[in-house]
Amino acid sequence: MLTSADLKKLISAGPSARIEVLSPNVATPERMARALVALANARGGVLVLPFDARSKLSPEDARDRALQALLMSEPRLIVPLPYFVGEAGAPEALIVEVPEGLPHVYSLDGRYFTRDGGRNVVINARALRELMLVRGEGTWESASPGGAGRDDLDWAKVEAYAQNLLLGEDTAEDVLLHRGCVVKRGRQIKPTYAGLLLFGRQPQRWVRGAEILCARFGGAQMDDAFARQTVGGTLPDQIRRAEAFLAENMPHRAHLRAWQRSDEPPYPPGVLREAVVNAVAHRDYRLTGNQIQVLMFADRVEVRSPGRLPGHVTLKNLLRERYSRNEAIVQVLADMGFIERLGYGIDRMIRAMKEAGQQPPVFEETDAGFAVTLYARSVTPVAVSAPPTAQQERWQKMLAHLKAHGRITNRDYQELCPEVNPETLRRDFVDMVERGMILRIGDKRGTYYILK
Repeated sequence: MLTSADLKKLISAGPSARIEVLSPNVATPERMARALVALANARGGVLVLPFDARSKLSPEDARDRALQALLMSEPRLIVPLPYFVGEAGAPEALIVEVPEGLPHVYSLDGRYFTRDGGRNVVINARALRELMLVRGEGTWESASPGGAGRDDLDWAKVEAYAQNLLLGEDTAEDVLLHRGCVVKRGRQIKPTYAGLLLFGRQPQRWVRGAEILCARFGGAQMDDAFARQTVGGTLPDQIRRAEAFLAENMPHRAHLRAWQRSDEPPYPPGVLREAVVNAVAHRDYRLTGNQIQVLMFADRVEVRSPGRLPGHVTLKNLLRERYSRNEAIVQVLADMGFIERLGYGIDRMIRAMKEAGQQPPVFEETDAGFAVTLYARSVTPVAVSAPPTAQQERWQKMLAHLKAHGRITNRDYQELCPEVNPETLRRDFVDMVERGMILRIGDKRGTYYILK
């Protein structure tokens, strides 16, 4: 999200290929929709509505118009919800961000716009054909399968997700509608494939193969002796359970004393999680016969995802170009804190491996998929510094609870740290397991942790 300092820079820079600044007095839904469509068909950007004493449109009305504008494009634009910059009572501006690399070609009343410098212009026929060839996929997740209805969604999960995104008198259904997780058919609400994968009661009923196969081999090659687990359920649950499998099966030869370790973990913290999240967010779910595979070997981890690189992205431009095959899935996972909407997960993996002095990730495109291989470090005696102060304080609370009670659950930890985001607390458990400090017992709601 932009800050007040970012806003001043944008306004002083004025309109450009990626910035549209509109006075609230002229910002009709149609004019905002034209700018948003143009940014989406180009390289993304930001729509800014600055408020001042001359603004006749109230901030709340401006936000409502922006939400209306997002629904006017064909297909519907799925972007982060509009937000205000500045104080709650007197915001400085309304911001609508359009991510780079959206998968569709968007139109408004039958016309296709793009950016030419700081202007919105109609795309000429040749450029439109080229754009449609590049963005030839991405419509699948917005479709609603026949027979699916409102009751096929787990509304407890929907409400938990939507509570931090509700604006004004919006409902959880409104949030799902803006996120492309449901569509309206008359007065009925129908879940889309994206909605069923993210919040469905039985996601695999609708999308066969939307699972993660996790396997741990003892050596550097596949053999007959291995541990395996097929992870199903919603996509957020799959990510969490795959993380737990990796943490529980990670080789450790660690001794902890006063926050000092006698060795280093085989992978930088968060790198394996990033690889799994990227696979879940960007795989091609139209290939229903295949699963994501997370394969652990003694010297490496391979994450294989069905579907080749999308759109115009290739192995050569992988770090420069952005393209979201599953824009609704990516946006919801970003809302939940799993990923950044801008899509720099691969960049972070490369940077983390480099900073740790390890071999960079290896990316490979096969005939029907994409794979990333992360090589483990050689374990050598070394002391690691204490975790950041805020995290260390939380860990000390956890360890004190474990010493006093012998075990701790997710609910116990949330009561110890009520001001901390639940996703952050969940990752604390994953990091502590990875470091060899605690041990995870049980599964799902019966999960608890003990000192290792």
